[in-house]
Amino acid sequence: MTARPDLPDAAALEQLASENRACTACRLRGGCTQVVVSDGNPAARVLIVGEGPGGDEDRVGRPFVGRGGQLLDKILGAVQLGRDDVYITNIVKCRPPANRTPESDESQTCTALWLEPQLSLLRPQIILTLGNTPTQYMLGTRQGITRLRGVWHPYRQQDGLWQALLMPMFHPAYLLRNDTRVQGGPKSLTWRDIQEVRHVLDGAAPHGYTDAARPTKEQGGLF
Repeated sequence: MTARPDLPDAAALEQLASENRACTACRLRGGCTQVVVSDGNPAARVLIVGEGPGGDEDRVGRPFVGRGGQLLDKILGAVQLGRDDVYITNIVKCRPPANRTPESDESQTCTALWLEPQLSLLRPQIILTLGNTPTQYMLGTRQGITRLRGVWHPYRQQDGLWQALLMPMFHPAYLLRNDTRVQGGPKSLTWRDIQEVRHVLDGAAPHGYTDAARPTKEQGGLF
């Protein structure tokens, strides 16, 4: 895979992660074992954003290590991507009780303090949002993942200094609950989506993408 011409500030990312691990800014911290910041390669062209840690992630301290994470690894591996080729984080960094959906104030606190600063440093070229929570946050919409998945969207960070291509995809946990390989089912659609991501990484123009936005020159060309 072609390397990015720009590299994130590794020291700044590590400092941010260290501060994040000490966070007690919302109620979630009191009910979890540890703060789960990220996994993967900060210099990767692809950023994956999930909802929040589950029980396995809370225990291990890394995102997507349970059954859903194992399935995510298989999805990525099917197009020759590994953990060294992506950077993975979540909307909230602490496990919500009983793995419930993060409440709005929890998401607002965590994204303002930690996700947005992460994004400012990472500046990925492609963002994959897994499920409703990260997709709705990143795109500023109330539409659901069923309508949004499989289509490229422009993403411009709040400060407007950089932009990326964003592809919403089904969350692996949803695929585990809907374990069918029928044509047009969730797994079939996910296979189509990850193949499209692979094509764009390999230099193809994003299928059906008409927005004028493209990753900035400093981020390097995708096509």
